[in-house]
Amino acid sequence: MKQKSIQPYDGRRRVIVDRVQPCIDAGRFPVKRIEGESVHVEADILADGHDLIRAVLRYRREGGRWQEIPLHNQGNDHWTASFPVKSMGYYEYTVRAWIDHFDTWLSGIRKKHDAAVVDDADLAIGAGLVHQTARRASKKDAPRIATIADALLDGTKDTPRRLRAVLSADSVALIRKYPDRTLETEYSTVLRVRVDRKRAGFSAWYELFPRSAGEPTRPSGTHGTFKDVMERLPYIARLGFDVVYLPPIHPIGTTKRKGRNNNVVAGPDDPGSPWAIGSAEGGHTAIHPQLGTLGDFRELVDRMRSHEMEPALDIAFQCSPDHPWVTEHPEWFVARPDGTIQYAENPPKKYEDIYPINFETPEWESLWHELKDVFAYWCEQDVRVFRVDNPHTKAFPFWEWVIAEIQRDYPETIFLAEAFTSPKRMYRLAKAGFTQSYTYFTWRNSPAELQEYLTELTTTEPAEFFRPNFWPNTPDILHEDLQTGGTPAFKARFALAATLSGNYGIYGPAFELQEATPLRPGSEEYLHSEKYEIRQWDLTRKNSLAPYISRINEIRRRQEALQDNRHLQFHACDNPSILCYSKRNDEGDSVILVCVNMDYRHSQSGWVEFSPPAVGLSRQPPFVVHDLLTEVRYTWRSFWNYIELDPHTQPVHIFSIELS
Repeated sequence: MKQKSIQPYDGRRRVIVDRVQPCIDAGRFPVKRIEGESVHVEADILADGHDLIRAVLRYRREGGRWQEIPLHNQGNDHWTASFPVKSMGYYEYTVRAWIDHFDTWLSGIRKKHDAAVVDDADLAIGAGLVHQTARRASKKDAPRIATIADALLDGTKDTPRRLRAVLSADSVALIRKYPDRTLETEYSTVLRVRVDRKRAGFSAWYELFPRSAGEPTRPSGTHGTFKDVMERLPYIARLGFDVVYLPPIHPIGTTKRKGRNNNVVAGPDDPGSPWAIGSAEGGHTAIHPQLGTLGDFRELVDRMRSHEMEPALDIAFQCSPDHPWVTEHPEWFVARPDGTIQYAENPPKKYEDIYPINFETPEWESLWHELKDVFAYWCEQDVRVFRVDNPHTKAFPFWEWVIAEIQRDYPETIFLAEAFTSPKRMYRLAKAGFTQSYTYFTWRNSPAELQEYLTELTTTEPAEFFRPNFWPNTPDILHEDLQTGGTPAFKARFALAATLSGNYGIYGPAFELQEATPLRPGSEEYLHSEKYEIRQWDLTRKNSLAPYISRINEIRRRQEALQDNRHLQFHACDNPSILCYSKRNDEGDSVILVCVNMDYRHSQSGWVEFSPPAVGLSRQPPFVVHDLLTEVRYTWRSFWNYIELDPHTQPVHIFSIELS
C-alpha cells in the first residue's frame, strides 16, 4: 500500500523564509512607490544546525523576466536587500533561500587549515562538492571547476598546495556562480508593488470653482466659464501649483435645489450645489451649459498643460433627482415604501437634492460598468487626476476593481480619496488602490498632535501604502484655527501642509485671501459658501498671501528634501508651542529644518536640537543654516540653538542646512 505523504512539500527543504517585508495584509494588497524609488526588502531566514545559507531577492516588472540580487545577513537571522522600480505599473518580488553546502564546507576547511587539522576525508568531501558544481556549470566554466576539484585529489601530502586552488578568491567566486538550489525554499507569497508617476508623490493642488472665476467687476452672481478659468491660469501658475482641482462641472439639478448658505429653499437665481449632479442636459459625462462646451473644456486642459499644470476632476457618484439615471435605471437607487427614491441623510440633516447610489442593487454589474465608463470618458478628454467625493460611502470592492481597470488602460491616472472617516476605512481605501488620501491634518492643531500623527503616517505600516495629501482648508472645512488665528494661523498652517507632506492642497482663493467667517459660531462651514452661491474674488486684495504661497512652493520645487515623506524626523525643542522637524533627500545634499510657532497670538522662543549626524550628515558644529524665507544666514556653533518666532512677523523658519 502506498504511503501517504506526511508533508505537502519536500521535507528536505530545511531553510525557513519568514516575515518578508514590506507586506500588506499577507500580500493581499501591494505596497506603493514612485517611479525611480527603490523597495527595501527584509526577511527572517534561518535553518536548523550550523550550515550556511544563501538567499536571493527575486523581482521583476509584472509579466517580465525575474532578476535576482543577493540578500545579506544583518545578524540575528535578519536579511535585507533593495531593488529599483523604474517605471509605472506593477512589480513583483519574493525571496528564495537554500543551504549552501560548499560555503559551509569552505568555512569549516578554513578553520581546520588555520588549526592544521585538515585530513584527506575533508578534501575528498570538498572535491565531491566541486565536481557536482562542475556538472551544473556552463561548458566554458565546467573544465576549470573540474580542475579545482581534481587539485583537491592529486594524491600528494602537500595539503596547503592542494587547498590553494580552491581557496583563492577567483576560485570561490567561480564556484559560487553555480549553487545547488534543488532544495531551495521560496517564500509562500509573491508580493507586489504599485509604482506611480512622480506627481503621485509630489504635488500641489489648487481648488477653485469655475463658476466663480469671473472678474469681480462683473455684476454680482455672474456665472463664470471655462474661459474665465483660462484667464486665471497664469495667476495659479505664479502661485506654484501644478494640479488645478475643479469641483463637479456637470449639469446641476433643480428639484429640491439648495439655496445660499445651505438653505433648503433656493431662490430663483441660486445656482445650486455642483454636487447635486444631473439634469435634463445630462449627467456625469455632461458639462454644465453655463460653464461652456466640451471643446472649451479641452482647450482649458491644453492651457493648463502649457503652464505645466493639469486638471483634477471631482467625481461624485451621486445624483440629483433630475439625473437621467433616475428614470433610466431606477434599480440603481433605494426605493422607499411609498415608491419614491431615498434621498441622502445625515440625521437630523436632510439632503433632498441628492440621491445616493445603491451598491447592493441586483444590477450591480451594470452599475459598476456605467461608473467605470464615467472615469474612462474623462480620461479620453485627457484628464488623469480624479478627486473622488466620499468614496467611503461606496462599496470597497468597487473601488478595487474600477481603479485597477482604469489604471490598466491609463497607468498614469491618480485617484485622491476625499474620505474624512475612520482610520481603518481611510487605510482600506488606500489599499484598494487610491493613490493619495485626505487626512486628519486639518484637526491636528498642536505640535504634539502633529508629531504623533506624522510618526504614524511615516514610520509605521501605513507608510507603505497610504500617501497623505494635506489640506488646511476645503469648501467643507474652515477650521477654528483659521477662524480665530488670523494671518499667523494661515501662514503657519500653509507652511505645515506644504513642508510636512509631499502632496498638499488649498481651497482658493478663499485661502490666500484669508476668508475666515463661519456660517455660525462653532460651525466649520463658510459663510456664503461657494458650494451654494457664486462669488467674485478680488485677487488684488492687500491681505493676499499669494507672495508667501508662491515663495514656499518655489522652495518645494528647488529642495528635493521636501518632495516626499520618507526622511521626516522630529527634533526636540524646549518650548512645546514650537514644532521642529527636518527632511532630507536620499543623497543627503538637500537637508531642510522647519520650525513653526503654533501659538498664533504670542511670540515664542526656545532652544532646538539639531544634530547633523542624527540626520545622516557627517558635519559637526559650526555649520550654517540659511532661512529660505528671509534669506538670512545663521552660524550654529552647537547642536542646541536658540530660535524666536513672532507670529505677526515671522511664524515660520525654513532653514536649509548649508553643506559646503
